[in-house]
Amino acid sequence: MMSQHHTLTEVPKAGGLYLKAALGALPVPGLSQRKPEIPDRSLTLEGFRVDPDHLAAYCHATGLRFGDSLPLTYPFVLTFPLAMALVVQRDFPFVAVGAVHAENLIERTREISVSEPLDIKTHVENLREHPKGLLVDAVSEVSVGRELVWRQVTTFLHQQKTSLSGGPRPEPKPDEEPPRPLRQLRVDQGMIHRYAAASGDRNPIHMSALGAKALGFPKPIAHGMWSAAAILGSLEGRIPEKATYAVKFGKPIFLPSTVNVYADKVADGWDLALKHPKKGYPHLTATMR
Repeated sequence: MMSQHHTLTEVPKAGGLYLKAALGALPVPGLSQRKPEIPDRSLTLEGFRVDPDHLAAYCHATGLRFGDSLPLTYPFVLTFPLAMALVVQRDFPFVAVGAVHAENLIERTREISVSEPLDIKTHVENLREHPKGLLVDAVSEVSVGRELVWRQVTTFLHQQKTSLSGGPRPEPKPDEEPPRPLRQLRVDQGMIHRYAAASGDRNPIHMSALGAKALGFPKPIAHGMWSAAAILGSLEGRIPEKATYAVKFGKPIFLPSTVNVYADKVADGWDLALKHPKKGYPHLTATMR
């Protein structure tokens, strides 16, 4: 298979991507079944300039501080449309609608100024099986000139069961309450709509009860990367320039919800978690190093 490298002149529009994703979920007479391999394709966007108004909207949706440098998780929303543009293609091994964010790894070499022109490159790799379906990695790199300043691996799960929390549940432990949290975080549909507008991620599982139920969820759920960003508010001013942020997403946060925030200082950084306030199971576990 030949490699295909495409250079874009602007960020793909979210509306067009989700229309394409929805159409991609429909069977087409005469079209052969999707092949179980990832097309060798990449997208590049050069000289991108951050819109301060967009950054402000993102900070408002996540509770992060708006300033002269980009929050650690903000480049995710710049790279997400490029990743989406790759996975909504007809020759991709699975349909994008309903895919769930399972893990995320961000590596930053230094802080990025709002005023710096950014070169973004994205490709998808590493299709593999998972007990609940198929996993793929969307790999995005952000450079300033020849300097790689930010890299991310976003792992998506295409579920062949209805919920991330499928499988047998362990017996509840009697008389065990979650430890006292650092603080609590409240999230509702309005906040997630603001995040969807800022991030471009309008997956139906986040947007409405109807969309969520159509894809096997009893209620709409918060974006994984909303929670990965919002928990960083607990570390405001204490995130090093050079940082590795590894996140695993657990059971979905159904809307509306209040979740417990944990941030524990360790020798080489922080251990973070969002947990259910009564049952104590994790919605998110993360390390900042």
